[in-house]
Amino acid sequence: MELGPLSDIASEPGVTDIAVTCDGTVWADCGQGMRARTLRTPFPTAQSIREFAVRLCSQLGRRLDDACPIADASTMEGLRVHAVIAPLVPQGAAISIRLPSAVCPDLAALMRNGMFPETWLPLLKGLVGRRASILVTGGTGAGKTTMLKALLMQCPPAERIITVEEVRELGMIQHANHVSMVTREANMEGVGAIGLSRLIEATLRMRPDRVVVGECRGGEVVDLLRALNSGHSGGMTTLHANQVESVPSRLVALGLLAGLQPQATAALAEGAFDVVLHVERHAGERRITQIGCLETEDGRLRGRALAVWDGHRMRFGRRWDDFMRRWKW
Repeated sequence: MELGPLSDIASEPGVTDIAVTCDGTVWADCGQGMRARTLRTPFPTAQSIREFAVRLCSQLGRRLDDACPIADASTMEGLRVHAVIAPLVPQGAAISIRLPSAVCPDLAALMRNGMFPETWLPLLKGLVGRRASILVTGGTGAGKTTMLKALLMQCPPAERIITVEEVRELGMIQHANHVSMVTREANMEGVGAIGLSRLIEATLRMRPDRVVVGECRGGEVVDLLRALNSGHSGGMTTLHANQVESVPSRLVALGLLAGLQPQATAALAEGAFDVVLHVERHAGERRITQIGCLETEDGRLRGRALAVWDGHRMRFGRRWDDFMRRWKW
């Protein structure tokens, strides 16, 4: 994909995100947070930023104009572009670009980079090998998708993986039997849209060994919960949440969007996910800070942290030893 004046920054090792603000300032993140950068050829006007955003999105087959002023698109390799144009922003456009890693991460590499302690590596391998259903949670940019990719790289070659996403980020995982599906927006006549719920339903007819949803952020979570409660073990997804204890309220809120009562969501969620891996980003470093589970107590779904790691010290809950014995590889 042609990134024009941003190509030099995008080609630098370690750059994960590039942002262009409405006034033409360019920001880049190399792992230590956003830093302002100077282009060899700056954007001369707000209109030039808007035109650049439109060209970026058109390369990816997405419309960006007055009738559709927000666009979200990606390449097969996982490069993601999000753009918003005026009048939703004061002038020109605001552009956010997420760059994929040059290599698909594996669990051992993430461990060496400090994402989790060495003692957790056999556990994470065991969760995949023993077909646990895994929920990866965290904030934006915390490393949820990176963790998900590494877990998928651990799957045996013969397993059939079906991934479903709004924007393709898992399309290039190095796995032979993998089908990558993305949603489709409505055309100019307002028809033809295919959402995540429809795609999740389709995966169940594609003989999946693992159903993977890139991110649950709406009512489609109910379709995934039902799938994972119908004999489809080993599924994975990500969810925005602040900590393991906050996951139940997030799931209940998303379930309500699909018309599912909290009690029903609680029952489905407890049977759907075997483990919650919570990732956070601190001072540019991404790591798993909590490993937990979901359980029903007094009729309510609760998230329980079984292990907590701050990058130096670990604390364990009372069920940690049983959990390790069950899943460790």
